[in-house]
Amino acid sequence: MSFTLALVGRPNVGKSTLFNRLVGKRLALVDDQPGVTRDLREGEARLGDLRFTVIDTAGLEEVTDDSLQGRMRRLTERAVEMADICLFMIDARTGITPTDQVFAEILRRKSANVILAANKAEGNAAEAGVIEAYSLGLGEPLRLSAEHGEGMGDLLAMLMPLADGFADRAEADAPEVDVDIEDADAHAPTVKRPLQIAVVGRPNAGKSTLINKILGEDRLLTGPEAGITRDAISLTLDWNGTPVRVFDTAGMRKKAKVQDKLEKLSVSDGLRAVKFAEVVVVLLDCDIPFEQQDLRIADLAEREGRAVVIAANKWDLEDEKQAKLKGLKEAFERLLPQLRGAPLITVSAKTGRGLDRLHEAILRAHDIWNRRVTTARLNEWLVEMLEAHPPPAPGGRRIKLRYMTQAKTRPPGFVAMCSHPDKLSDSYKRYLVNGLREDFDMPGTPIRLWFRSQSDQNPFKDRKKSTPSRLRKHLGKKPLGK
Repeated sequence: MSFTLALVGRPNVGKSTLFNRLVGKRLALVDDQPGVTRDLREGEARLGDLRFTVIDTAGLEEVTDDSLQGRMRRLTERAVEMADICLFMIDARTGITPTDQVFAEILRRKSANVILAANKAEGNAAEAGVIEAYSLGLGEPLRLSAEHGEGMGDLLAMLMPLADGFADRAEADAPEVDVDIEDADAHAPTVKRPLQIAVVGRPNAGKSTLINKILGEDRLLTGPEAGITRDAISLTLDWNGTPVRVFDTAGMRKKAKVQDKLEKLSVSDGLRAVKFAEVVVVLLDCDIPFEQQDLRIADLAEREGRAVVIAANKWDLEDEKQAKLKGLKEAFERLLPQLRGAPLITVSAKTGRGLDRLHEAILRAHDIWNRRVTTARLNEWLVEMLEAHPPPAPGGRRIKLRYMTQAKTRPPGFVAMCSHPDKLSDSYKRYLVNGLREDFDMPGTPIRLWFRSQSDQNPFKDRKKSTPSRLRKHLGKKPLGK
């Protein structure tokens, strides 16, 4: 990407709508109420032949205290300092407000390249607002309609001359990518394909604080208020030498408590992040661990087939650490048997303690999730399992397991050929799954095991037998002897 474009402006001027149009996906939450966006969201934008990074920011408000709005404003001002170009958006229908004038002055001081855009400029109702925008002293306003896609060609024309200046810099800073990976592990994370991690949990468990500590900077909005994060924000970084892409998700409450439309959108955004992730970190508050919602979130990740790591946060506040850890392990084994053997790590997002162990646990979970077992080893193992504990014979009919192979990875999935697969009990299926987990060192990862009937190769098996009369009718012959 040759340059970075930050979208800034008051709340509800259409920044997230334009962001979604530039990236070509509905990544940012959009709603009529102001203040939906709180964190910085990055995306790969495409406009004509231009490729660049676009940043969606929180709406600028005239607050300077340590309130939630004040912290949002500081985060947006940081984005302005980071970006190469700022697109300052106003609402052409509303016209220029005193807040717009204040932030126009800030942008003149902090950004070398500012483009003024009058959004919602479709129709005659916006004419007065477009003309009024000249008073901000930022040059001729660009007429836009982010919702309808009007003015995108004009935006491209304004970005092109600026982009040329950043192209040479991008070429000089480009990393070396022509490297020999012949001996590299096929599923090892790379810069082009980073390890995807989703951090999920209940509100106020410390998800954004944890990711900020991994980043080494206050990139995500944090605070004592529950439910600050709304979008599933993704950040790409190098974590102890491992290229990763981390999704920070909105806190998930019980479904019955989620009434607000915006919270429903936030939770669905978080669920989508789980589906895209390879490893899911379920973050618990060690003061109130393994509540019903924590169990549901962990079970969801397992059902989606993701590698799961359990992390107990706020460990720095715990006095009786040994007794607490013993209780956590016992509760984990009792309440989440489907994730038996998954790592349980204690961390402190505030101090950073335990992050190295969390990193190691994530890499091991990812490696197990990608594990492949040869067919020869599987069938040797199957013979031993059958000798140790043969399958039951429901109704006196023996079930024969003949052959087994691994059909997929991510997560590991196995297919066993057998007679009467519908008669095989769930307890015997669990016996085999637990054996796979233990004998092939696959603790914690979801394992899929399917049973299929070994079909008879006779092509006439399912055809109806032809009676002599049907045969004679088909051939048009009279009965023999007549």
